[in-house]
Amino acid sequence: MAPALRSADLRGTWGTLLLPLRADDTINWGQAAHALDVLVAAGLDGIYVHGTAGEFHTLSEDEYDRINELVADKCRCHRLPFQIGAGHMSAQICLGRVHRARAVAPSAVQVTLPDWLPLSRTEVIRFLVGIASAADPVPLVLYNPPHAKTQVAADSYAAIRREVPSLIGIKVAGGDAAWYAAMREHAGDLAIFVPGHGLATGLLHGAAGSYSNMAALNPAGAVAWQRVMVEDPGRGLDVERRIQRFLAEHVDPLARQGFGNPALDKFLAHLGNWAEIGTRVRWPYDSIDESLAERLRPIVRTCLPELFPDG
Repeated sequence: MAPALRSADLRGTWGTLLLPLRADDTINWGQAAHALDVLVAAGLDGIYVHGTAGEFHTLSEDEYDRINELVADKCRCHRLPFQIGAGHMSAQICLGRVHRARAVAPSAVQVTLPDWLPLSRTEVIRFLVGIASAADPVPLVLYNPPHAKTQVAADSYAAIRREVPSLIGIKVAGGDAAWYAAMREHAGDLAIFVPGHGLATGLLHGAAGSYSNMAALNPAGAVAWQRVMVEDPGRGLDVERRIQRFLAEHVDPLARQGFGNPALDKFLAHLGNWAEIGTRVRWPYDSIDESLAERLRPIVRTCLPELFPDG
């Protein structure tokens, strides 16, 4: 059984399993297992599954359970913390996923808020109390991305912490200095996780870590960059500036064309070329042409050598 995390323990750079898909949209389980081997060997602080990048919204319940077993077996073997996402647009399906996620004894369970209709503050707390009861004794992490219909304001977290003591962390987009100040005031000891490409700034403002898109680009590189942030914060910020410049020039235009976050994360993984993931995302969403990532490989290595420690 993986040791349950506490908020003080929830730190660092975590990577996720992306879905290698065949032409018929079925999962290539052999390639998934190999990608997981690479993630486990990279030195990450933990592995998580079933976030947006993992296309949780497209999974059948059988696929969901099979991924849970694959990740749990591999991480237990290597004594690596792991989190299982149980989010779903339906609160009822989410609840069922929480029960089944708890059965593989993860270090924490991640959930999203129900997403067809926005929730009031009272409904947010009611939902999280029910989920916490179903997950007990496994702690919770709330995943509240910018595109969620219900955005949890900073001043809501004091009440949430009182009513849901098993909530140990949140996965959010981050913000400016004022946002971090508000979170320090209201979120207390919750571990705040921000996007990977802003982690150097986030750490300086009190963030605990990242469920990292930079680990999608190169898991070993994301670990190496985190080491730089700790040893030389100024150099860490310099790497962050170059990452954001690269994203602005080569990835943001794809987002503006309408490609979704799973397509962008798979594009980064194909760009990093650390596993056979491919760029295909599930129907009906658009996938990015693999050849674009392949053309950019020498450019990203020149711009961001720190993220490719293998040279």
